[in-house]
Amino acid sequence: MAIHKTAAEIAEIVKGELCGDCQVPLTGVSSLDEALPGDVSFFYNEKYRDQLLPSKASLVLVPQDFPDTPPAGRAWVRCASPSSSFTDVIKLFSPAPVAYPAGIHPSAVVDDKAEISATAHIGPGAVISAGAKVGEGSVIQANCFLGEYAVVGENCLLYPNVVVRERCQLGNRVILHPGVVIGSDGFGYESGPTGHKKIPQVGIVVLEDDVEIGSNSAVDRARFGRTVIGAGTKIDNLVQVGHNVHIASNGMIAGQAGISGSCHLGHFVTMAGQAGLAGHLKIGDGTIVMGQAGVTKDLPPQSVVFGTPAIDRLQYARQMALIKKIARLDEELKELKKSLNQ
Repeated sequence: MAIHKTAAEIAEIVKGELCGDCQVPLTGVSSLDEALPGDVSFFYNEKYRDQLLPSKASLVLVPQDFPDTPPAGRAWVRCASPSSSFTDVIKLFSPAPVAYPAGIHPSAVVDDKAEISATAHIGPGAVISAGAKVGEGSVIQANCFLGEYAVVGENCLLYPNVVVRERCQLGNRVILHPGVVIGSDGFGYESGPTGHKKIPQVGIVVLEDDVEIGSNSAVDRARFGRTVIGAGTKIDNLVQVGHNVHIASNGMIAGQAGISGSCHLGHFVTMAGQAGLAGHLKIGDGTIVMGQAGVTKDLPPQSVVFGTPAIDRLQYARQMALIKKIARLDEELKELKKSLNQ
């Protein structure tokens, strides 16, 4: 059923100030450049200012101190955080979440020694091994695999084709997107003249409460002991986390990042896309590793680094500025030599 809201209702929901005259019913959400009449959008980044006035969005959430007035027939809502408030607006127009009934699908294979909560959902083709546990309200979707003695806590959501290997442990409210592998063997070998001898990987992976991991990411089990992803940490698609890594709470790891074995990351560490850490590093609380940076040494808390090997971003900026001057300096040197020879 279509949802209709007025501009005044949206302003009240986001606790903002309505400015302008929007009379059309609001029926959906969109970006500034793709919006149609009846859509709600948001503006918070000056990079997109040139899209604001030409946009067809009937209502736009803007920053509290935004000075401009809206064109005729459109309206702004000035609010403290347009991006965060827009999330609340999206929920208004979103379809109801899919409901997963409790029970085990007839095509699922569940070992008699597994412990499945009566309120859990086990989807078609899922395989639950002996000794595995699934807590209350958790959803295990189609073709997932839980190895022997794997533990899934309460209200977790495992999308199709997730693998949680033997003895690995998930806390409560963990979300794993399609193709995630938890507990694959760490990349451990002893190399010699006759080849590479595999080092047994006998540890486990522990995902604490409220961890979310994106599609096709892998978290390797420890050689011994535990690989730990701390509470509230969010990991993007296509991320590799090596054996015996410890990530403290509320980390943010973006797509295609790689964390080598035995690294320890503090609380609220951010790694941007394609960033990488060499092995056995300690990364302090609140550090930001910027996109494509390659970190080769320990970093103190609150570091912000860029480049390969990664250095402080201000130092990196100064070096880049000097590099840009090299061509000009070379020409000036040639001219100076020419003058001296004459």
